[in-house]
Amino acid sequence: MSYTAVIFDMDGTILNTLEDLTDAVNAMRRHEGLEPLPLSHVRQSVGNGVEVLMEKTLPGGRDYPRFRGAMAFYRSYYEAHSQIKTGPYPGILALMEQLRRRGIAMAVVSNKQDVAVGELSRHFFGSYMTVSLGEREGLRRKPSPDMVNAVLTRLGRSREECLFVGDSDVDCATAKNAGLDCAAVTWGFRDRPLLESLGPKYIIGRPEEILALV
Repeated sequence: MSYTAVIFDMDGTILNTLEDLTDAVNAMRRHEGLEPLPLSHVRQSVGNGVEVLMEKTLPGGRDYPRFRGAMAFYRSYYEAHSQIKTGPYPGILALMEQLRRRGIAMAVVSNKQDVAVGELSRHFFGSYMTVSLGEREGLRRKPSPDMVNAVLTRLGRSREECLFVGDSDVDCATAKNAGLDCAAVTWGFRDRPLLESLGPKYIIGRPEEILALV
């Protein structure tokens, strides 16, 4: 199969955001008088948007008495500190340059808040991304196909022309729900055995392997 566009997940796929995410979670917990969480806990908690992240990192989840206030603090802190330790995974920028030379359109779809997605995409990937879309009102977050459908419209591509690249169960489900082929990457936030159990069309261990698919 030859694709003319690639839609990337952001966290754990093209950007290693884990340390900044963990720092933001722990800044929120300190603000709430709670002990910090290990990076491994946050690693397994991200991928479904900020509300689910708060659910998994606050005692009692949504029943936490200051849930909305804690989430607002987290959002504000992360937006101000999202580029401290974050950076592209090795090989990602070289991959994007090769995709651009081949005329492959690129986009990013993330459950991260839309403002942060836009800022991170502009800062790290410049003109590589035709569309960068995060969580916003009016579009259900992944694994709903809503955001992918919006990107397909912006790109002017059919489902058959697009490859979805992600690192998690959420991404595999998103691709399936949107009718796109999925390439699951092993360098992100989920382990290979889990990815294999999800049955994506491709499992890749290095960014340059994507070039063989397009």
